[in-house]
Amino acid sequence: LLSSFARTQIRRMSSATKEGRLRIGWQDVHFVEAGQGSRGLILLPGALGTAWTDFRPQIEKLPLLLPQHKLIAWDPPGYGKSRPPEKQFSLDFYERDAASAHELMQKLGFDRYSIAGWSDGGNTGLIQAANHPDHVEKLIVWGSNSYISDAEAKIYEDIRDVSKWSARMREPMEAVYGVEYFPKLWSAWVDGLLRIHKECEGDICSTKLSKIKAPTLIVHGAKDPMIIPEHVPYLLNNIKNSDIHVFPEGKHNIHLRFADEFNKLVATFLKT
Repeated sequence: LLSSFARTQIRRMSSATKEGRLRIGWQDVHFVEAGQGSRGLILLPGALGTAWTDFRPQIEKLPLLLPQHKLIAWDPPGYGKSRPPEKQFSLDFYERDAASAHELMQKLGFDRYSIAGWSDGGNTGLIQAANHPDHVEKLIVWGSNSYISDAEAKIYEDIRDVSKWSARMREPMEAVYGVEYFPKLWSAWVDGLLRIHKECEGDICSTKLSKIKAPTLIVHGAKDPMIIPEHVPYLLNNIKNSDIHVFPEGKHNIHLRFADEFNKLVATFLKT
């Protein structure tokens, strides 16, 4: 049970949450801001994800554990409320998202900041930390991959048809994008990754990993069905100052399924 002090603190943090929009490049980007601290932490969601669909437990509870930080959770360009225009899954869409996320943090007044990226957002975060090594303090990624293997290309193709998804998985995205548009956008994402696999020999950012200076925490769900296990040692071996934490029962969404444990892990890493 929460103490009355803890409940008061959570209410205070919730009331401090606000939403905003900034012009980044040639489009408006939507973001959620939480916490009162002076240090920045940007939360990067997964494929088609938004601040609220992907990070509600972090937005609502992490500020209590990180009083020195302000959390910025964004809807990447072309996702959620950062529309229009529609997302274009060009070969460099991760690079473009990384540039936009960095510009957002700079415009919000964070010259240096930390990154927490899930899945596609972790891929973006790896690129962001590599491209702006003197601006990224710490990096946390989970469910992420710096390249696409043949096995993963097959996984993406196998999950293209969203009508085969469970309602629990499908409905949050339908609520954001609509029942008709969501399958089209998801299929476009699959096509984009398959093009990277074919035309770039699967490379997303493997050649950039050596440029990352930030201390990096790689979090892994041991039962993650979306990425092959070899990505974890690959990232550890190619990012200089990196460490790992494994959730033995974790799948792809460990930050949601094990939110309290995950939040404590993040807070400890960022505060040390």
